[in-house]
Amino acid sequence: MRSQSGPDPTRRSERSRRAILGAAVELLGETGYNELTVEAIAARAGVGKQTIYRWWPGKGAVILDALADAAVDVDAQMPDTGDIRKDLYAIVRPTVAELADPRLSATSRALSIETLGDEALAEQVRDRLLRPQFDAVKDRLRAAQRANQVRADVDLDQAVELIFGPMYYRWMFRIGPLSEEYANDLVDLALAALGTDTA
Repeated sequence: MRSQSGPDPTRRSERSRRAILGAAVELLGETGYNELTVEAIAARAGVGKQTIYRWWPGKGAVILDALADAAVDVDAQMPDTGDIRKDLYAIVRPTVAELADPRLSATSRALSIETLGDEALAEQVRDRLLRPQFDAVKDRLRAAQRANQVRADVDLDQAVELIFGPMYYRWMFRIGPLSEEYANDLVDLALAALGTDTA
């Protein structure tokens, strides 16, 4: 049993971790991803640089943890109003808006570049940041299949790619505006391909 007279190292570590992630998010907003350094994060958090490197291999992993922690507070469940079109609008519109936001987009682009050379980081970005949203959409599409709003023979993994792939393609290559109108058109085209009869 741990002595009550000494500090709890678990609590101290969690406090330091929270301070580091909070500092990373603050600095990200102030300087942007490219100018962000582990040294600056450590200084802002009031910890040694070695503390950060003990828990994370680099700034990309720190930012990933910070973004993943923030995502935990967001309900991954999609609404189910009974109208698959309306429900897809509710998730595709804010996703497109986030990609269109220059500050948020800059962080996403920088993190994406790092994943190209770091397979482990790429897996974590996919599984911790993207997968929860993709799975929520897949679950909602499955419910739409049961309601005969999506064809029963549709591969739901491919359906999710059909919805999200074009927006990331447009964002990555900057080939057109990322607007609410685009989000609506994307949902409408996807649902036409999925065989829904919703109006």
